[in-house]
Amino acid sequence: MTRNIVFGLLPVLIVAACGTPQERCISRNTSEYRTVSKLLAEVEGNIARGYAWEERQVTRTEWDDCPYVVRGKDGERRVAYRSCLRDVTDTERYRVPIDPLAEERKRDNLIARRTALAKPAASAVDACKAAYPEEKS
Repeated sequence: MTRNIVFGLLPVLIVAACGTPQERCISRNTSEYRTVSKLLAEVEGNIARGYAWEERQVTRTEWDDCPYVVRGKDGERRVAYRSCLRDVTDTERYRVPIDPLAEERKRDNLIARRTALAKPAASAVDACKAAYPEEKS
């Protein structure tokens, strides 16, 4: 299971590692600003909808073909399949009621935090562009 997750994330990690030095610098130095902006968008969506989304893991059992090794008459090993039960976990989204006043306070705090982070983030972007200028092709 863990091996499958690692193999699934491997292309993402390779692409992330392949960014230019400038892109990596900007990403590294603006992560908090981007996180606050993402949270703000989520809170504003909750206020507009009147509810929030949450996720939970739901496990169910289903029939699957499971491999097993058998030896033939000639001593050769081969893989065969038989039916078996396996647990499958899905992620389910569901609505959660919100307190509009609490969400508005959260929004106001996130706006203030994003405003405070905007100038340092812009300075970091300028510094990264100066430190790692991109070649024009």
